[in-house]
Amino acid sequence: MDMKKKRVVVIGGGTGTFTALTALRPHDFDLSAIVAMTDDGGSTGQLRDELGVLPPGDLRQALVALSDSPKVMRDLFTYRFSGKVSGGLSGHNFGNLFLSALEKVTGNFETALNQVHQVLHIQGRVIPVTLDHVQLIAKTKSGRRILGEHSIGDGWFTGKDPLKSIALRPKAHAYSGALSAIKNADYIVIGPGSIFGSLLPNFLVEGITQGLSKTKAKIIFVCNLVNKYGETDDFLVEDHVQLLQQYVGEVFDAVLFNTKIPDVKLLRKYRHEGELIPVPTQKIFSQQGVQFFGYPMIFGGKVQDKIKKEHFIRHNPVLLGKALIHTFALLK
Repeated sequence: MDMKKKRVVVIGGGTGTFTALTALRPHDFDLSAIVAMTDDGGSTGQLRDELGVLPPGDLRQALVALSDSPKVMRDLFTYRFSGKVSGGLSGHNFGNLFLSALEKVTGNFETALNQVHQVLHIQGRVIPVTLDHVQLIAKTKSGRRILGEHSIGDGWFTGKDPLKSIALRPKAHAYSGALSAIKNADYIVIGPGSIFGSLLPNFLVEGITQGLSKTKAKIIFVCNLVNKYGETDDFLVEDHVQLLQQYVGEVFDAVLFNTKIPDVKLLRKYRHEGELIPVPTQKIFSQQGVQFFGYPMIFGGKVQDKIKKEHFIRHNPVLLGKALIHTFALLK
């Protein structure tokens, strides 16, 4: 009897990938994360500029999600020096500093990442989508160009001049480990996460879309809980899929979307900021073999960010995990 664990690969970056990994971690899978390498904001951006290192931030979050080390070590890797700290440490994340220092000590990012896997007792693998130094460049509907993921994520453009396309500068080639993970996967989970900031940067790397088109894995897209102003204004669930397909092709087997209505006051706040909840109609993709599955996947009540002290609509990892497990079973 074959007791081999199913291989699940999560593709994305930032908080969305952390959430998906946290959702899948309690279940008996061979987990890997393929992470975008375009982050250039905050601590990560400063380290890239000053040390010439590859961006550590999104990798760090995925590493913490898969870490089997004591809680104090996981807390250490998420610790951020507050703005009250004088000098150059202000705003820096310890995990980012550690990864960047290790890259300098070893002289090789791949070696540094392997060492961190041992330090944090990673249960699975965290894989950069590329080892090339790249930057995002976006173009709005009016033709304006925006350089850098941080500037794109700031959303200073408006719904009147939304993002139209995105590219990498210079071109990047896929890391062999990423291609191998895609080829050998049983299931691939894309999202949740910012489409322009966390998801598409992976598909812009040469070799990734080709790998997705050839893999035998079932590919599932987890749709975001809300639309982002200036990026996915007034999108339905299938609009998210259609946007991704412009870059990756018709590779999706299933799409997951949330069915639970958030707190009324919180929903009003999001609507005021132009970020509406995407709803499905299934008109377009029901004829293309893409199955749409709706599940309750968010926290009840309000979720407060500990640092910003603001309330947000967020995926509940337990519910997201249940939704993914159920979908995997349906796609066998």
